[in-house]
Amino acid sequence: MAIVFSSCVSRKKISYFQDISSLSESSVSGYEPTLKPDDLLLIIVSASNPEAAVPFNLAVTTVMNTNETSSDVVGGQRQFQSYLIDSSGTIQFPVLGAVKVGGLTRTQAMDKLYTEIKKYIKDPIVNMRILNYKVSVLGEVNRPGAINVLTERITLPEALSRAGDLSIYGNRSNILIVREINGKKTHNFIDITKSDFINSPFYYLSQNDLVYVEPNKTRINSSTIGPNTTVIISAVSLLITVVALVIR
Repeated sequence: MAIVFSSCVSRKKISYFQDISSLSESSVSGYEPTLKPDDLLLIIVSASNPEAAVPFNLAVTTVMNTNETSSDVVGGQRQFQSYLIDSSGTIQFPVLGAVKVGGLTRTQAMDKLYTEIKKYIKDPIVNMRILNYKVSVLGEVNRPGAINVLTERITLPEALSRAGDLSIYGNRSNILIVREINGKKTHNFIDITKSDFINSPFYYLSQNDLVYVEPNKTRINSSTIGPNTTVIISAVSLLITVVALVIR
């Protein structure tokens, strides 16, 4: 009976967005991720005169696929070279040299490159994309692991849903988010049973964020009681049997 009652969980500990009706309407955030060291960027420069833009693009490589049983080439794929932001927040860009983009949003970084490249060619077009944007979700979710983000924008609820949602044993009121800001590790706890987290800076996840869902009391109690339940029941049964034989 003690195990049964300790396993009961109220609706307040399970349901999401419980006070959503009392939350005032807010405008849609124009969230954009900030570029950080170790981000891998795809940058393509184009112009009305294609030849003028060639020096500002790294050489295109061709990845060849070969048959395992022979050395004959059976296919190929063209790939653009990427730019890795180093620990100081800079990339080595053709013609321009070292360009600091760390700490800038993608739009700000493109504007900065546009301003510099415009000194060399007329009306350049700069396109940029983060190739290794991902977040990790661990703990009491149904499919823990790393999540690749193609759109460079993902919310905490979306990340949890892509991880298969929280299990029934996940603590919904104390979700940990670990984030690197200006080279320092920070952390914050989010309660998704309350709707005010929608306006939190942690509603949108940044690249390389770590989301950890800790187990609730039911999981903790079951992990403590579960392995010993059989032993306890056997011991009690043996004790009752011995007492019954003695009394008889």
